[in-house]
Amino acid sequence: MLNQKKGEEQETNITLFLVKSSNFALELFLYLSTMKKISDLYNLFLESSGVCTDTRSLQKNCIYFALKGEHFDGNSYADDALKAGALLAVVDDKNQQGESKFLVNDVLKTLQDLATFHRRQINIPIIAITGSNGKTTTKKLVYEVLKSEFKVMATQGNLNNHIGVPLSLLKFTPDLDFGIIEMGANHQKEIEALCAIAEPNYGLITNFGKAHLEGFGGLEGVIKGKSELYGYLITHNGLIFFNREDEIQAQKAVNHNNYSIGESNLSDCQVCFKEAKPFVIVEYAKQSIKSQLIGSYNFKNISAAIGIGRYFGVGTKKIKAAIEEFEPEKMRSQVIHKQSKKIILDAYNANPTSMKVALQSFKSMRSGSQTVILGDMFEVGKASKLEHKNILSLCKDLEFECILVCGKQFFEGAAEFSNVKRFETTKDIKLYIETHSKMLGEQVLIKGSRGMQLEQLMDVL
Repeated sequence: MLNQKKGEEQETNITLFLVKSSNFALELFLYLSTMKKISDLYNLFLESSGVCTDTRSLQKNCIYFALKGEHFDGNSYADDALKAGALLAVVDDKNQQGESKFLVNDVLKTLQDLATFHRRQINIPIIAITGSNGKTTTKKLVYEVLKSEFKVMATQGNLNNHIGVPLSLLKFTPDLDFGIIEMGANHQKEIEALCAIAEPNYGLITNFGKAHLEGFGGLEGVIKGKSELYGYLITHNGLIFFNREDEIQAQKAVNHNNYSIGESNLSDCQVCFKEAKPFVIVEYAKQSIKSQLIGSYNFKNISAAIGIGRYFGVGTKKIKAAIEEFEPEKMRSQVIHKQSKKIILDAYNANPTSMKVALQSFKSMRSGSQTVILGDMFEVGKASKLEHKNILSLCKDLEFECILVCGKQFFEGAAEFSNVKRFETTKDIKLYIETHSKMLGEQVLIKGSRGMQLEQLMDVL
């Protein structure tokens, strides 16, 4: 009986071994098949003019990736892409097979795998930048500083998600000294996934703020999600650039390969804030650097660029020139003079953290009567009602002469604030300003989420 039982156990173990072996063999086969497909596709990529995901902006001899979205299926445009001159169409619809079509299981995954394959072939140092606020400005500042000494490419525009990052990587060339990748996220595990695609050697988190709270599930979720960049760098022996004055960053970076930037003389790179009236002036290496960026909140973005430049050996004169010559993008803290008014247009994005610092910074610039025009903050989640009321309370405490708000959240929240004029839509507030523009202050701050399109107000100011 005992021998029979042992025999049964041996038989079971052999069966399990065979199952495990067959699973391993299958997984290995699928992996090698995928890698063969990617290497074949990469050879075609090298012959192409690049990649494209939109037939409306297609270049001849490019590779068209038929991505899917909520309201479209790129597979249905594969023939159009080929007729327009694409070298190849990468599709995942079996009904789309044919000449010059490359059939895969998942077009998006293939695009990401191709980008990683390319990143490994060119093998250049990559700097990743993420954070709640200031990612794009910091990326551009770092690019300008490094460009003064090296050959550099960076993420264009805001191509910083699961599609934008691979598209950015595929533009990088092996002759570059550095590639700079901006990484955006509104959920946990997204930065982790983007790191797996881009495989950065260096990384910077601008800050942890109340952005995309709906997706991250609160500020703790934001910190955890953004810190996935640190996790990747620590695991892969990369280097962390961090703000020494940020206690959370300092705690997470300590005992790992790091380089600190801050006002403290304990920082590896010391940069000191001088003023922001309205333009930010900093002191570095006994030099006064006068930027064209407004708001004290931009001090950290400038400091990060200076610190990264110094780490890689860029001279003080070149750093100073790069910072001073940098001009902000439209709608990102843009200063516009209209007749007797100084208008700060900051309508590219907004969240509770960026809104708060923008209002405080605006107050510190006071040189006459001040008006704030605010639009709803999106993706704030369950805390939306409270966060909008907090901003209204801050406006009241800062004693602005005129406060105008628009959007559903601000409209509802402002009901109990007698000093606030409220409007449901951007169209409504625009009509009001058209007939009351003379009542606005000498200084005007316009800030809201991109979806509010507050830049339309410039037509009537």
